[in-house]
Amino acid sequence: MSTSGFSLFLALLHLMGFLFPLRVSAIRKDIGFLEQRSCRTTVQGRYLISDDEGNVCDALSLESRTRCCPWKGERFSCHGCNLLSQCCKSYEYCVSCCLNPSRTILEQVVKVKVAKPATAGTYKTVFDFCSGRCRHNSESVVHENAYHSEFHHCFSLSSNASGANLTQVETRLLGIDVIVGSQGDSCDAVCKSRGQLCVMNKLSLLNQCDVMKRYMTCKGSCLASAGADQPAEVVEDAPRDLYPGACLYTRTESMLSCDGSHQHTRRLCPCA
Repeated sequence: MSTSGFSLFLALLHLMGFLFPLRVSAIRKDIGFLEQRSCRTTVQGRYLISDDEGNVCDALSLESRTRCCPWKGERFSCHGCNLLSQCCKSYEYCVSCCLNPSRTILEQVVKVKVAKPATAGTYKTVFDFCSGRCRHNSESVVHENAYHSEFHHCFSLSSNASGANLTQVETRLLGIDVIVGSQGDSCDAVCKSRGQLCVMNKLSLLNQCDVMKRYMTCKGSCLASAGADQPAEVVEDAPRDLYPGACLYTRTESMLSCDGSHQHTRRLCPCA
């Protein structure tokens, strides 16, 4: 091979060396890059933070660039939560537990109003629902200025049986007079004043938010409480820490009683 031919051969090899990397580079470009993480987070806690991916972390370990918790530990953790009542000891773990798609479904929460007024908007995302519900919905209110239980961050989709079939309830209440009592009266007293008796086994039918809203105003919403006077409505002139205007129901049906009463509530009573 002549010198000029050998030089031409080397030039061709050199050119091919440039072409192959370009071809590989083009293939690699098709693979793309991982989507950049970016999270929304809770802001309530002093020490813990929950992000919208369902992770809980120490506030100091939050990634400054992404605002996400590190990928470690259990996602959608329900640490310190009672899954039956859907209430938790910690706000952050309440949000994390609530974000689990198996527990909270977007199609359901976007129909839930942020507040009671008819003009109130609805939640836009599951994170909006969980972070708002766990913070605002005090599901363990008692008459005193305290929580009934340390599990007072709750994320249940409804305060109680909001999807109850009112037609079925009304059918089961046939022959029963549903009466709103006077402030401080027990159902025994309310029914006796009408020459009737309180029907104990019908109290559970009235112990539902949708049912109470048929007979009471429930201006302060409908909250879980603990007391023998439920179902009841807190009177308007009650102290502010007792949630004036709110309707109260109990999750513990064994507490339902005809003789229960409270000085700041009006009972909803089944009389016959």
